[in-house]
Amino acid sequence: MQDQTTQLALLKKVAATCTCFNLRKASRTVTQLFDEILQPSGILANQFTLLTAINLAGSVTITRLAQELVMDRTTLTRNLKPLEKQGLLQIQPGQDQRMRVISLTDKGQAALTKALPLWEVAQTRVLEQLGQERWSTLLSGLSDTVSLLHKG
Repeated sequence: MQDQTTQLALLKKVAATCTCFNLRKASRTVTQLFDEILQPSGILANQFTLLTAINLAGSVTITRLAQELVMDRTTLTRNLKPLEKQGLLQIQPGQDQRMRVISLTDKGQAALTKALPLWEVAQTRVLEQLGQERWSTLLSGLSDTVSLLHKG
C-alpha cells in the first residue's frame, strides 16, 4: 500500500512540475486555439507552421526543414503528405536522387495568404490573454528551451 501511495505522490508531482508534461499540455491548448481560428482557411496550425517554414526557406530539402523545425524526417514526411495531396506544396527529387526538395505551389502560397490574417487574430488573442511582458518572457524561455537539445 505504501508503494502505491508513494507512486501516487510522485505522479502528482509529475503532473504539477514536469517540464515535458506541462509544455505538451500548453502546446495542445495553443494548437486547439489556433486550429479553431485558422479553420476558415482550410489549414490547421501545424500545417500553417509548415507552410510558413517552407515559404521562408524558399525551396528546402526535407532534411534541412526537419532540422529547422526540430522534427525527425519520418514525422515531417508524414505531415507533408496531406499538404502535397492538397496541392499546397510539391516534393521533387534534388540534385542527389536521395534528396527531396520541398517548395510551395501557387495554391500553397494562396492558402498561406488566406491564413495569415487569421493567424494574426489567434496571435493577438494569445498576447491579450498573456500580456506583452509575460509573452516576451515566455518566448525567450521557449527559445532557450529549444537550445537544450544542442547543449551537453
